[in-house]
Amino acid sequence: MDILHLVDRLEELFNQSRPIPLTRSVIVDEDRFLEIIDQMRISIPEEVKKAQSVEVQKDRILAHAEEEASRTISLAQQKGEGLITRDSIVLAGQTRAEQIIEQARGDASIIRRDADQYTVDVLELLENELTRLLNQARNGINKLKSEGHAVMEDAESAEAIESS
Repeated sequence: MDILHLVDRLEELFNQSRPIPLTRSVIVDEDRFLEIIDQMRISIPEEVKKAQSVEVQKDRILAHAEEEASRTISLAQQKGEGLITRDSIVLAGQTRAEQIIEQARGDASIIRRDADQYTVDVLELLENELTRLLNQARNGINKLKSEGHAVMEDAESAEAIESS
């Protein structure tokens, strides 16, 4: 299940909660809240797997670029060797082979840099989303704990008044 969908469900649960009069607090269905949290725990590893697949894809692109560069270098060398019969042709072939090699290296470097940046962007996005979700969960837990503590204090105060 998509993590953003679960966040939407959590927000929907919050919006459907009943407010506690004269406070900014709401009553949340604990079972539904915990169910969504459990689904988030299951979904987050899936998001991490997606990030890992991006990393694998980056490696595959890099390997392909290096293979292409090697093939281009090999082709340039073969062409250069075939032109050895004349000095001017040899010189032109060597110059062109060096240009092809340099272009292939430049292309491989650009692909590698772009793949690395894409991976960093995806992982940063995932990190931000996970941090936001963790903060929301902590805030909900703290709020529920503080509401439970306030309810306990009110009950103790009512008992003290009734006993006197």
